[in-house]
Formats: sequence, C-alpha cells, structure tokens
Amino acid sequence: MRFLLAALLWLITTALLVVTVPALWAQHTIVDRDGYTAFAAAAAKDPALQQAMASELGSQLKNLASGTGYDVGTDVLSRGAGIYTASSAFPGQFAQVNGLAHDWLFTDRVSRSDATGRWVVDISPMLADSSFRETLTSFGIAPPSKLEVPLTEQVSEHLRPGQLRLVAVWGPWASVGAAVLTGVFALLTLAAARARGKAFAALGISALLVGAAGWVGIEIGRRYVDDALNHTSGDVHAIADVMVDHAVGSMHMWLNLTLTVGGGLVIIGVIVALLSGLGSRRDEV
Repeated sequence: MRFLLAALLWLITTALLVVTVPALWAQHTIVDRDGYTAFAAAAAKDPALQQAMASELGSQLKNLASGTGYDVGTDVLSRGAGIYTASSAFPGQFAQVNGLAHDWLFTDRVSRSDATGRWVVDISPMLADSSFRETLTSFGIAPPSKLEVPLTEQVSEHLRPGQLRLVAVWGPWASVGAAVLTGVFALLTLAAARARGKAFAALGISALLVGAAGWVGIEIGRRYVDDALNHTSGDVHAIADVMVDHAVGSMHMWLNLTLTVGGGLVIIGVIVALLSGLGSRRDEV
C-alpha cells in the first residue's frame, strides 16, 4: 500500500513538474515585462537582428526622405542605420520598443493599430540616438515624433490589444503555485517511500524525463511558431525569427538545468541507497 501511495505521489510530482518548468520560464522571460525587455536587449546584440533592424529602419527612412527633395537610396540609409544598430545604444532602445509591444499585448492600456486594424509598433525611440539624428539631419530628414511599423501583413483575428492581460495578472500566481505544489508533492513522495534513496532517484528520473520531453516539445512546437511568423511582414519576419531563436536557446538553458538537477538527484539517490545498504549490513552484523 505504501509503495502504491509513493508511486501515485511520484506521478503527480512528475505531472506538476511538466507544468512548472515551462510556466516559470514563460513568466520569467515573456510574461514579466522586465524579463521580456531584458530578453529583447540580449537578442538585440545578435548581428542578424541588427542587420534586419537596420534594413527596416532604412526602408522607413526612405519613405520619409522621399518628401525632402533628397535622392537617397535605401541602401545608404540602411548602412547609416547599421552603424546605429551595431552601437551600444541600440539594445536598450530596442528593448524599449519591445516593451511597448509587450504593453499592447499584455495590458489594456495601449491600443495601437493602423487604419486597417493591423498591429503596429512605434519605433521612433530608436531615432533618439544623437549620432543617428545627425545622420538623418545631413540628409535633410527631420526625425519624426512617431514612426509606426506594421508587424503583420493583414488584420489578425488572433492578436488584439490586451489579449493576454489575464495571463499577466494570473501568470505570477500560477507559476509560483505550480512550483510550490511540485515541491510539496516531491517531499510527500520522499516521506511516503520506504527507500529514500530510490525515491531521490525516482524524482531525478522525473526531472530527466521532463527535460528530455521539453527538448522534443520545442522541436515539434517550432513548426507552429514558424507558421505564425509567416503572418509577419518583411524585415519584421527576420527580426521575429531571431528573437524566436533566442527564446528557444533560453528554453534549452532551462531544460538543461532541469536535466542537470535530475542527474544530480539520481546520483544522490544512488549514494543514499548505498549508504543505507551499508548501514543495514552493519546492523545485521
């Protein structure tokens, strides 16, 4: 009976761990605004993202320059923007713009769409860099107070302002609650098991299974993410693709940590089992 109870508690712990690991990652990296802007700032250091952002800025500035009388090619403007995106100021300002996009999706304070209903983001904060403003002025371009870029090719039925507001409200509680429950049931599993060493090893196996399943799940889920990215436009697609790659890398890091903890628990379980066996033999002697 005790074995069945321990096995049931182990299964519940494993199921909770399946929920806890991705929930904690999502809350830390995506749902939390500070975590997301920090993630965006780290992604902005990727040369591929910098190049795509420079190309997007060049295209937008070309539209502005068309009314100034200057015949400036998009390539020239993109090269000028490339100097800015490679600078130390870019990651922070890219994070600021992404913070606005985060507000659009996770709060009801921002509702920014163009006349057709497409989701747009204002990238004018990126033009606040002093050296970049000087470059624009040399081409007779007055830095605009607002420069909105559409993120989707057409009106999306799946994205609307404040759609994930409830996730932002309840996400912290859900992730912490899942973590607490996982810890509680892990302790109950240890308490119910006759052989503590085997119980430690079993909990380690749970973590190993969750970590391995997470890697497989990411590979499967990436196909659906790629399909969703097809609804983004132009250079925004390239930018989003780089950010997804960084998100996958972040998830892999969390899963590797889960695998490491699992391996450590298995080792602890083996050591405890060996020590328990030695103690039992001494008692028999």
